[in-house]
Amino acid sequence: MSTQTLPAIQQYRSAGGVTLYRLPMEVFPGFIGYAYLVLGLSVPTLIDTGSGYLSSSDHLEQGIATLRDHYGEALSITDIGRIIITHGHVDHFGGLADMLRATGGAQVGIHPLDKRVLTHYEERVVVATKNLTIYLKRAGIEGQRLHDLLDMYGFSKQHVRSVKVDFTFEDGENIDGMQFWHVPGHCSGQVAIRFDDILLSADHILSHTSPHVAAESITHYTGLGHYLESLRKVRQFEGIRLTLGGHEDPIDDLHGRIDYLQMRIDQKLERLLDILRDAETPLSVLQISKAMYPDKHGFNVLLALQEAGAYVEYLYERGHLSVANLRDVESSDNPTLLYSAL
Repeated sequence: MSTQTLPAIQQYRSAGGVTLYRLPMEVFPGFIGYAYLVLGLSVPTLIDTGSGYLSSSDHLEQGIATLRDHYGEALSITDIGRIIITHGHVDHFGGLADMLRATGGAQVGIHPLDKRVLTHYEERVVVATKNLTIYLKRAGIEGQRLHDLLDMYGFSKQHVRSVKVDFTFEDGENIDGMQFWHVPGHCSGQVAIRFDDILLSADHILSHTSPHVAAESITHYTGLGHYLESLRKVRQFEGIRLTLGGHEDPIDDLHGRIDYLQMRIDQKLERLLDILRDAETPLSVLQISKAMYPDKHGFNVLLALQEAGAYVEYLYERGHLSVANLRDVESSDNPTLLYSAL
């Protein structure tokens, strides 16, 4: 178990008088995530709950408890009446069952496209694992390597169980001063939440890394195309003074960060095309992934395979690539796909 020191709790205030506390957790060993406690609405609201893995829920409950002593907030955890989940990834909702017990049954809200992840979690894992298996085989993974990657995918999901959802919110909807924007790509039901001049971007926009994307053939409403559309949507926002993500540091220049992310995506797309143009034979997603991300190990190999596939999918759908082994596709149930640049 990691003994990593957590970052300090941070307090932020919006132009409209809403107070947000950024609460750190070690959501996976060595990996820090943030939940946000929002005060100044009609009811204290917790946004995201960490992973529930190892000490994540303890970190969150301890963070909430310290607000009384360190910030003078006359608040106990049972005063939290509402929990918002920004998207259906386990490092953001895996601790929800713990928080429901601790709060005594707060109301839970999530975007409709991720509602099933919470309410039918066990079903979701089975279906998602099957989709991922098909995808990995098409990418060129087989045998023991396939089993190892699927085991990595499932390791952090075994402690989570289905929970209730009390309400959902749509794109552009305003609930109690929270303005929700649907920004899919990283996750199907990913939302950003605006509080006056502060934007909670969750994992849609981060300060240092490009948020992970996976092929939409694994899960609908993910993929690079949706992610770019969502970036363009947020790029139109005006008056955002501060952007707070689910990981990493606050962002002072939202538009500048979006422009940089767009540039990096364009560079990756061109890099992928160059890899295929320079190859002597058509390549699988596995081979493309190794060329794009040669230094990945462990779980990051799976993330690289998903991301390379998202870029291949984006270029293929827009007519930049072709499948070179059509006879295999016609004669086999689920063959490895080999791509060439047009």
